[in-house]
Amino acid sequence: MANPPYRITLIEGDGIGHEVVPAARRVLEATGLPLVFVEAEAGWETFEKYGTSVPEETVEKILATDATLFGAATSPTKKVPGFFGAIRYLRRRLDLYANVRPAKYHPVPGSVPGTDLVVVRENTEGLYVEQERIYARGKVAIADRVITYDASYRIAEYALRLAERRKGRLALVHKANVLPLSDGLFLEAAHDAAKRHPNVEIQEVIVDACAMRLVRRPQDFDVLVMENLFGDILSDLTAGLVGGLGIAPSGNIGDRAAIFEPVHGSAPDIAGKGIANPTATILSAAMMLEHLGEGETARRIEAAIDRVLETGPRTPDLGGRATTEEFTDAVIEALQMT
Repeated sequence: MANPPYRITLIEGDGIGHEVVPAARRVLEATGLPLVFVEAEAGWETFEKYGTSVPEETVEKILATDATLFGAATSPTKKVPGFFGAIRYLRRRLDLYANVRPAKYHPVPGSVPGTDLVVVRENTEGLYVEQERIYARGKVAIADRVITYDASYRIAEYALRLAERRKGRLALVHKANVLPLSDGLFLEAAHDAAKRHPNVEIQEVIVDACAMRLVRRPQDFDVLVMENLFGDILSDLTAGLVGGLGIAPSGNIGDRAAIFEPVHGSAPDIAGKGIANPTATILSAAMMLEHLGEGETARRIEAAIDRVLETGPRTPDLGGRATTEEFTDAVIEALQMT
């Protein structure tokens, strides 16, 4: 945990990233914390300029600062030789093994009252090792699903520590009834890790049953931990429980670095129009402050966001007419009142 002043890398990325990251920076500056910002590049626009989506200089800046706030990245609709998605590259390069996706009630349409949970997704293996092969003259495709004890233990340990700081409950999400070897190994590692955390209540939940229970009673869950694909799917489901991807923050966390980003994409259809909703990016910035040990300030930002979401102004995606700048101004005003 770093001591102030905190050094923060800012990566706007593509599309509305150029609007929502500056908005989040303004809110961070309004907190009064001593912050030093370092700007870096990554994404599709960066690839077009340099032939790589993540220059080595960007990696060096991330490793030299306390945390990183990333905006959004565009991926081309067709395969482009030499292109690799920026955030996927950074997850692998920096071993950002924990993808952390909170889902918390906010006063917007579609948000389920009482929802306050976190999906912890293993971020390095599963089907996302991208080891696929074609057989039988193109008629059979096989993909490897890699689950290791060490990676499963590591992500379970992270989730257990998080549960201890929250409500003390952890759901182990799996499909061991169909995949007894791979998901069985995941469960074995998670239970071994749980022996070091006797105060955390553990439950096993089969992934399809978990999806149904999340829709019916999300209030029953606190922290959920799972392998990569399950986490990718269920974390989008939980975002839907609280108003959608436009207000969903996330973190990619490892032992050497941490990158926080909104879940939404680069939204090229509205990029440059000044109407992008910066809520998810500002909440990601709040997550970043929590990670740095500034929990009280993070909670002030969340309270300010909720006040504005409840009373207005709102951006068009939430039924309002506010610009990105007007919404950010209102958040800063509310923050100064807390």
